[in-house]
Amino acid sequence: QVQLAESGGGLVQAGDSLRVSCAASGRTLNGYASAWFRQAPGKEREFVAAFSRTGGYTYYGDSVKGRFTISRDKDKSTLYLQMNSLKPEDAAIYYCAAGSGVITSEIRNPRAYSSWGQGTQVTVSS
Repeated sequence: QVQLAESGGGLVQAGDSLRVSCAASGRTLNGYASAWFRQAPGKEREFVAAFSRTGGYTYYGDSVKGRFTISRDKDKSTLYLQMNSLKPEDAAIYYCAAGSGVITSEIRNPRAYSSWGQGTQVTVSS
């Protein structure tokens, strides 16, 4: 099982950019679908972005499409989320997740992922 640890969250102003990272340990993310989710207080966990298991496809939530970019390093041990043009409604705890058995139709479903990090807080002031 892969272990995940997020970092890079913080307080930014609306319109700013921020990159959060997710370091994998125990094994790399090769062969895992890997994703970012977020959860704001009082709301359900929301899909943000994901790589397919092969890494050949990326998926984005409608609210972040065109502003956020998911990427990972060449050895597939670190997952990134570049967030541009941040809005106050982007404020949340951001979690990375990985799953070896995630199929395409379930890529946006948090229940499909077996490994989760502890989360990193992103706060956006208006």
